[in-house]
This record gives sequence, structure tokens and C-alpha cells, in this order.
Amino acid sequence: MNEPDPAVIRAAAKGDTAAFSELVRLYQEPVWRYLTRYTGDPHLAEDIAQDTFLKLHRRIGSYKFRSKFSTWVFSIARNTAIDSHRSNARRDRLPDVAPRPAPLGEPGLGVEIDEAIASLSPKLRESLLLVEVLGLRYREVAEILDLPIGTVKSRVFHARADLTEFLSDTVLAEDGDGGFTPRVVGGAS
Repeated sequence: MNEPDPAVIRAAAKGDTAAFSELVRLYQEPVWRYLTRYTGDPHLAEDIAQDTFLKLHRRIGSYKFRSKFSTWVFSIARNTAIDSHRSNARRDRLPDVAPRPAPLGEPGLGVEIDEAIASLSPKLRESLLLVEVLGLRYREVAEILDLPIGTVKSRVFHARADLTEFLSDTVLAEDGDGGFTPRVVGGAS
């Protein structure tokens, strides 16, 4: 992920709206993608992304250049998503359930992959998404999640193993219309 010029960050911290807009343009799509996968709901992800950038605007003066700017931005996005989840859980008074993934828009394996990702525990899912979807390094993910790097590596390893198991239990069967329908091995199709 490209890092912004430090001069742009400093200008944004001093109130330069054009500089802040440049930062938003740089991170808007990756933050939204991460939050969409994290929440399983593109509309909720959009709301959380807006809250993320509002928080970023308020806090940008506190950025100290000790880590990559992208790491700091994704930490804010993650914490905003967690806060939103807690707020929704309190409001709805529903049990904590893994979110339903957003459809990819393509039938077949994309839906299965989304279901497999949604089946992961939140801890495994967030580590996997940061590494595989956003392409962050383990060290960066460890900073975002405030975890030892070994824990991040372990979570990603277990997430990949769980995904492999989930997907190996599913076969795509041709549906007769030229498309494919997911079918669980050993089950009725």
C-alpha cells in the first residue's frame, strides 16, 4: 500500500483541506473494502468508513510518524468497526453472531468464499483480511491489532486452514443451466 508524502500529512494536520482530501482519496477504497469484509455489510461499512475519516480528521494532529500512516488509519477503522458492533449489539440486544458476508456479485465460488470467511471467528477473520485482502505485512497487522507478530501469523495460519477445510467440504456442481451451484460433499444436492 502506498504511503502518503509526510508533507501532505503535516499539511492536513494544520488544517489544509486539500491535503486531507488527498488522504481520503488514497485510503477511502481500501478502508471501505476492509470494512465491507469485516462487517459483511457494504452499507454498514460505508457508514463506518465515514466515521473513520471523521475520527481521522479530528485526530490527525496526534499522528507521530512512529508507524506507517496506513497502519494508523486501519487501526482507526478497526476500532471504529468494533465500536459500531458494540453499539449495535447493545441497541439490538442480540447475541454476538458472525456477520453474513456481502455477495460478490458472481455466483459460484465467490459466494462460497464469502461464506467461508464469515464462518471464521472474528479474531481469525480480521487477521486474514488485513493480510490477504489489504496485503499488509504481518508486522503492520500486529501494530494495528496490538498483538505480537507470532499471534498474527498463527491466526492467519489457522484462518487459512479453516478456509481450506470449509472449501474442501464444498463442491461446485453444474446446475444444468450452464452455471454452478454449491453442493456439500456427501449431502443432498
